Amino acid sequence: MSVRIVFLGPLRDLAGTVEREVPAPLDWDGLLGIVEPAIAAQLLDERINVACAGRVLGDKSMLAAKDGDEVALLPPVSGG
Repeated sequence: MSVRIVFLGPLRDLAGTVEREVPAPLDWDGLLGIVEPAIAAQLLDERINVACAGRVLGDKSMLAAKDGDEVALLPPVSGG
C-alpha cells in the first residue's frame, strides 16, 4: 500500500528526485513529516498547491491520500 508523491519545479530540485513512494494512507501532517524540512517549509507557503488523485485541494491540510493515489506538489506558476 503506497502513495506516490510527485515533486514539480523547484520542489523537485529540493527533493533531488521527481517522485517518491511512501506508505499509504497519507495526510497533511504525514506529508510534512515525510519530506525534507526544506520542502515542508515550502509547503506551508500558501502559493504552493497540492493535488491528490488529480484534483487540486482547496485546503491542502485536508489531504487524505489512499493507496494508489498520486500527490503532486505544485509550485506557483510563473511566466509571461
